[in-house]
Amino acid sequence: MRDCGRERKGACSTAGRMRQPEEGITRIRRAPGELHRSGGAQGIRHESPGEAMTDPIVVGVDGSGRSLRALLWAAQEASLHHCPLRIVHVLSLEPGPVPDSRIVSEATAIAKQAHPELEVISAEFDGTPAAAFLSESERAHTVALGAKGRGSFGTVMLGSVALQVVGHAASPVVVVNHVPLDQGRVTVGADGSAHSQAALEYAFKEASLRGAQLQALYAWSPSGGPAPVSLAQDEIDAEHRRALQEWLAPLRQDHPDVEVVEELAHESPVLALARASDRSDLLVVGSRGRGGFRGLALGSVSHALLQYSLCPMAVIRPRTQPARS
Repeated sequence: MRDCGRERKGACSTAGRMRQPEEGITRIRRAPGELHRSGGAQGIRHESPGEAMTDPIVVGVDGSGRSLRALLWAAQEASLHHCPLRIVHVLSLEPGPVPDSRIVSEATAIAKQAHPELEVISAEFDGTPAAAFLSESERAHTVALGAKGRGSFGTVMLGSVALQVVGHAASPVVVVNHVPLDQGRVTVGADGSAHSQAALEYAFKEASLRGAQLQALYAWSPSGGPAPVSLAQDEIDAEHRRALQEWLAPLRQDHPDVEVVEELAHESPVLALARASDRSDLLVVGSRGRGGFRGLALGSVSHALLQYSLCPMAVIRPRTQPARS
């Protein structure tokens, strides 16, 4: 890696206010996702146009407790993947108090303290947060965002930014409602759709990196309510299990180190996966399932689980390779 010098100091205008950036962080008024220079402090690298790099784990920070949880999760994820951590703070263009200039530098210090070996990139943008993170997702391994907090009945409150990013990002998006305990398990929902297959691939990789057990859960609600025990129901169950095994077979060959537990559930996928999330370090689902309308960016199951999941939740869609300049 080339030697990184220190960026010169300059001023940046936000909502009509002039601010002097602190040493080690350059704030640049550019479109989100545009190549830029960032931090010259220890552990922070500079980017230059055309420089090849591993796709980073991108995390949004705003100085809140929820973004701290996302930061800690993202730093651990970047450490597992041996890839850079990219800390992004978006400055609103709307009039208001001047944001705390220490948000990014403090987030960087926290990440480096937790994982000294991490390569950390920092960036600040003026603009709309959702647009910034959607642009970042085109060059990210994963985008991590914090949930807003707890609503009624223990549900997670999601902001409009998180919903827009989850629904339209080019990369996987993980919504972190809390930093999980070490459960040693990754849970993934399966239903045979292309989005589910992408979720299975992501989940196998995550389980392998963590040395965790993978729980593959195929849930469906029988028409007409709970099915009585019968020979016909046994045959249906056997058919569903064969389908699940077929979806898992090639990934088991690619990841022989991963212990896989197959589970069938005769209930709503939302209930089954939400219950399983209580015993998981990560819940992985496709953005839409087999029953979803093709035009919807986010299916009903994944949308509901964003509120009810009891661990960080990754939403995955089949990814097309972006054209890199």
